[in-house]
Amino acid sequence: MTRNEIMQYTGNQSQIGGSRNYVLTDGWGRNLRGIDVNSGSGFQYTILPDRGMDISLASYKGSNLVYLTCNGETHPAFYEPENLGWLRTFTGGLLTTCGLINAGAAEIDEGEQFGLHGRYSTLPARQVSDLSDWFDDEYLIKHRGIIEEGVMFGYKLRMEREITTVLGHNSLKLMDKVTNFGNKPSPYTIIYHMNIGYPLLSEDAELIIDPASTEPKDNRAASGINEYKRFSKPQKGYEEQVFIHTMKSDASGKTMVTLQNRNSGIALTIKYNAVQLPYLWQWKMMGQGDYVLGLEPSNLPCKSRRLMKEENILPHLEPGESVTNEIEVIISEI
Repeated sequence: MTRNEIMQYTGNQSQIGGSRNYVLTDGWGRNLRGIDVNSGSGFQYTILPDRGMDISLASYKGSNLVYLTCNGETHPAFYEPENLGWLRTFTGGLLTTCGLINAGAAEIDEGEQFGLHGRYSTLPARQVSDLSDWFDDEYLIKHRGIIEEGVMFGYKLRMEREITTVLGHNSLKLMDKVTNFGNKPSPYTIIYHMNIGYPLLSEDAELIIDPASTEPKDNRAASGINEYKRFSKPQKGYEEQVFIHTMKSDASGKTMVTLQNRNSGIALTIKYNAVQLPYLWQWKMMGQGDYVLGLEPSNLPCKSRRLMKEENILPHLEPGESVTNEIEVIISEI
């Protein structure tokens, strides 16, 4: 239908799709801003401006797509930066961004304590804008925010994030521009920690992936290397397994990975550029209550910060330098 035809049937845009802004009022999420997005054709998700414009809840036609930790949507004021404290406010959800100065394991480097996965997901966005509008006969549901991680005398990185859904489409596009706005070279590390949960993830699910190579993180993952595409029922005492994929891509660098579940009839596909994000971390956790598949495009291998520095492979941005990452999430019926 054209814009004019749709407007003849409706009195308000929100009848058929759009977004809604609010503030949570209870528990760990009190005073946390939320933006609910409704694609108008079954796909719904929630943006959290106070957590770096990350995405928590996501569903398709009422069926959940993501894993939420016991913490749920937690206000960043409760963040504990030391060691594994990040886990105490980890929401999970469709997207938790890790970075930007550091990501990966907690460690001490040059006398500085770096906590698990960095500070990004606990940083509030500023200049949060709803840019939704008609463009010819397409209505774009678009939100934008600016997130900065910086410290006096230290590194300074700025993220400009846009999240867009076309009305009537069951997908979203994420565009991130990261800039070093400081005066010295800065480490730049990022992991797009995307967390899929029940019922999309179950023993009936299958990972559709075509990597150029796959490496287990450790001996525990090595024991499951032949089963990384398949999943079990929740298991008591299960220990997580992590695999690092280097993905095949087309001439423009585009690649994709899909989790499909024929029992539920739903597939979730992540498309991205393997030149921008050359590694895909796979986090397989089949525990009881901790039942999640992480599919995580990243710009760094699964190595410690100190080891990457020794090998001269820790990503950096020069002063004034910017990079742009684009990721698309597509929900389809199978």
